Amino acid sequence: MLLLLMMLPLMATLQSCDEEEIVFESDLPRFELRDDRILVEVLVPSNTPVGDEMYIVGAINGGDANAVKGNPLWQLEKAADYDYKYGIYLDPTTFAEGTSLADGYYFYSATQREERTLKGDSVMHYDNAGVGSRININAERWASYFASGEEITHDGYVIYVIDNSGYEELAMYAYGDAEAFGAWPGILPTGTEVVDGTEYKYFDTGEANAGLSLNLIFNNNNNGSQLADFPVVLDRDYFIELTPDGAVEIDQSAMVEHDGYAIFFEDLTGWDTLNLYVWGDGVNDLFGAWPGMAPTGEVTINGVNYKYFDTGEANAGVFVNVIMNNGDVQFDLAGITLDRDYYYSITATGGVEIEDPNSYTGGGAVEPEPEPEPEPEPAEAYTIYVENLTGWDAIYMYSWGDVNDIFGAWPGMAPTGTTEIEGTTYTYWEIEGSGESQNLIFNNGTDQAPDFAATLDRDYYLTVTATSVTEKE
Repeated sequence: MLLLLMMLPLMATLQSCDEEEIVFESDLPRFELRDDRILVEVLVPSNTPVGDEMYIVGAINGGDANAVKGNPLWQLEKAADYDYKYGIYLDPTTFAEGTSLADGYYFYSATQREERTLKGDSVMHYDNAGVGSRININAERWASYFASGEEITHDGYVIYVIDNSGYEELAMYAYGDAEAFGAWPGILPTGTEVVDGTEYKYFDTGEANAGLSLNLIFNNNNNGSQLADFPVVLDRDYFIELTPDGAVEIDQSAMVEHDGYAIFFEDLTGWDTLNLYVWGDGVNDLFGAWPGMAPTGEVTINGVNYKYFDTGEANAGVFVNVIMNNGDVQFDLAGITLDRDYYYSITATGGVEIEDPNSYTGGGAVEPEPEPEPEPEPAEAYTIYVENLTGWDAIYMYSWGDVNDIFGAWPGMAPTGTTEIEGTTYTYWEIEGSGESQNLIFNNGTDQAPDFAATLDRDYYLTVTATSVTEKE
């Protein structure tokens, strides 16, 4: 992200000084100022339910979120035109006696609990603001993001079962490389676990049995009924549905209802957290401010575990550039159009698209051999002639576009010389080009004329002032 943030000011510098500064949609004010109130606007995390109840909590109202919750005096209002911006108008006369925003405050979501930092630390804001002013806050995480519930530790690979067998007491026996779970009728379920919103009975198979080829027989705990053998190799977890007619492996991905298209990642990064940030023309912060959104969930397809991000039905067809990150370390994926699902295998340094998740067996996809690069067009000599009416003591030509710094770093290239053509004195630059599309910036090292779009495949005759660049007939 640091690289992205450094690039944006540089790109702005290389544009004409008359061009407006880039403003992200999430940075736009959404509420009007009031002379008699302090306005606080909050950009909330992208996983915040739209229309969630949001409150400000601090010394001004006693600092107890449970006491503040439900009180409309301290409840924020969602912006009418942006789902992730909330605001509140505060009247200092309603504050607890002797307190102000400078005594500290934070925000509380009725469903996601208190505000936290990216690393999960508690948050307190301090502002010394008066009526008629606006305070902008970026809430980075909610406490719910870090709440994992009771974590189940498994012994070896797991057999997850949706039990519609009708059996009074389900048991699982195994034979093959070994009678792995003891004599008939085998073992009872280890417990129950909710995976992606579905509750399963599960059997831990034991770390010592990893790699065995087995035939599983689900039965009514020796009460006379059993299902047909179900063959497995214990090199992954299995999700199975039992009916009175047999056992069928579940396509776990088909059980998840996605909001729009989804991006799936086999996560080999080793990071504690995985975030997806997008940027592009009009889509910066589409999935939340940096570091972006957390995974929507996890799913297993053909034995491979994927973390997935739902992109939203409303965003179908949008082109985005993707940055995967853990808040500190990052890498770019190729730009994608949200017109289908995508599958990737990623490490901490990059990702490779998985062409067919139904045949991919995990462990890291292999980057296909790249197409050979076409031979570049040979460079030819051209001349840029400039009638210099700038009044500057010196003039340089800088260029950015298909090739940045093609004529050297800022301020660029000094003229080759001057010449007179049909009574007009021109300052000229002799250059080489192969048809590159470039933006020429004439400057004196400090001041600059507007950018001039050129294709380096011919000579140019230009008239340049301090405020304009015009091509001559």
